[in-house]
Amino acid sequence: MADSVRVTLEGADESTSVRVYGDEGDVSTDDATFRFSIDGGCDEDENEDADSSFAAEATECNDPRRIAPLADIPTHGTLRCEARSGNRGTELILRRVGDDVTAWRNSCPHKPEVRLDPGSGAIIRDEQVVCHEHGARFECGNGVCTAGPCRGDALDAIAVTVRDESVYLTDDRFESCRRLDDPTA
Repeated sequence: MADSVRVTLEGADESTSVRVYGDEGDVSTDDATFRFSIDGGCDEDENEDADSSFAAEATECNDPRRIAPLADIPTHGTLRCEARSGNRGTELILRRVGDDVTAWRNSCPHKPEVRLDPGSGAIIRDEQVVCHEHGARFECGNGVCTAGPCRGDALDAIAVTVRDESVYLTDDRFESCRRLDDPTA
């Protein structure tokens, strides 16, 4: 942030006002703390050791390969994201089974212009992703098509990993990733 802003926090017995020069921080009074991240950042985990976790959380927020907290990845649907390499973006979908997350390019091998997740989550039936246009069915583990016009083909896998309860992009084809459902993005 180039210019500073004044942040005021009013509590029951106290008012604190500070000038902020960075993109994130916190302001405290006797009975309240206001933590913020102007770029949209990450959700702050509430715990007893919030002050020490705040610095670690801020570092994670700045990681362009961090996609989302594990808890945000659906088990009965998908989360749409965009992986970027330079000026090029590739839409992908993520699905969670327990603590494991799998990601694929968001397109059907039969007709690549058809998105498996058009925006409200891909159809999941019997642990398979189903193309809403052609009915093709893909195994959620390996992405192989078991039924439909592209039987035997497979979804294009995108490498991700789960670390510290967050999902990160690890695919070397891409430099960063962002959620497409994030209103702050």
